[in-house]
Amino acid sequence: MNRSAVLMLALAVSPPAGAHHGAGTFDLRSDVTFTDATLTGIDLVNPHAWLYFEVADAAGNVERHRCEMRSAHVLRRSGWTADLLPAGARVTIHASPDRFDPNSCYLQTLVFADGVRMDRYGQYVRLPEGGLREVRGPLAAPDRDRDARLPGGEPNITGDWAPVQRVMADPRGTGGGLVPLDTLEAIDAGQAATGRGRGGGPGDGPALTPLGEARAGRFAREDNPRFRCETTSIVFDWTFDGPVNRITQTGDAIVILYGQHNLERTIHMDMDRHPPDAFPSRAGHSIGRWEDDVLVVETAMFLPGVLRAPIRNSDRLRVTERFTLDPETMELTRAWTAEDPVYLSGPLTGSDVVQPADAPYAEDQCNEQAFIDYSQVEF
Repeated sequence: MNRSAVLMLALAVSPPAGAHHGAGTFDLRSDVTFTDATLTGIDLVNPHAWLYFEVADAAGNVERHRCEMRSAHVLRRSGWTADLLPAGARVTIHASPDRFDPNSCYLQTLVFADGVRMDRYGQYVRLPEGGLREVRGPLAAPDRDRDARLPGGEPNITGDWAPVQRVMADPRGTGGGLVPLDTLEAIDAGQAATGRGRGGGPGDGPALTPLGEARAGRFAREDNPRFRCETTSIVFDWTFDGPVNRITQTGDAIVILYGQHNLERTIHMDMDRHPPDAFPSRAGHSIGRWEDDVLVVETAMFLPGVLRAPIRNSDRLRVTERFTLDPETMELTRAWTAEDPVYLSGPLTGSDVVQPADAPYAEDQCNEQAFIDYSQVEF
């Protein structure tokens, strides 16, 4: 039975609650090493990629394992490709164990037989003569050499955009907190980190309504759309997990393609109100206008769902976004406000920054596998 079929079978049974993976189930204070392991495959998917391998015990019995990696979004931007991790390669794997599933782990480092090393948060460039070179920072500088305005005079926000990656300063990923990728050289030199880009925080705002508090208190991981490969919200998915997004300005509309879950939004620039017959969706219905050089977008007609875990949203959610392009740095800042009288006692606000992407937009390939207890899978 191939691995995909095994995983589909495993998803059909309900694993024990304790087997659900995530930051809380991996013991980052402990290490486990698998020597003379053989790679058997890789799934470069979101929200987490997985590396599969086999090891033999002293009696020659083969054990099958998997290690969780970062999202496919940032692995792609970091130079990781499937052909760098071919089936049959012999490696040593350093990892953190899962507290509940002895056959799953959190990848720290893998070392190939020829000594080539790849760390969880490492950025890698292929060398012409073979092998890899680690880069302590972004692999490519954002292309800021572009026209700041379109022929019609409006700011030119067409293109692929991405937040600066957030990584651990220790590339093995075992602690120390996340920092912007473009601050690593300063951190290595013992200087204060002052990165240009930032992904944005979760937002600031008032307390939840009593219903919002109650629903948040009962929020479980299974309630999170991310773990069903579904859109969370237009607010949350814009920068979370470092996706590459695409904006296209055409005529009376601006189209936004999210790298996260392939969410597509059309901002109608030729409307001043939401049509009553529009169908509710996770993207909502967006109308936009230029106020001087600021793109103001008002979105309504949402399906009930999750604004950002554990905060839910109702069909009365309204989101206002203001996109501002800095013509000098070509950074695109989005300030947003979310209002929902059902779950929020007042406006929730936040902001984030993206810059010209260091990799092209690509469709999201999502396959949530964290709920599988790999030790219980039968091959």
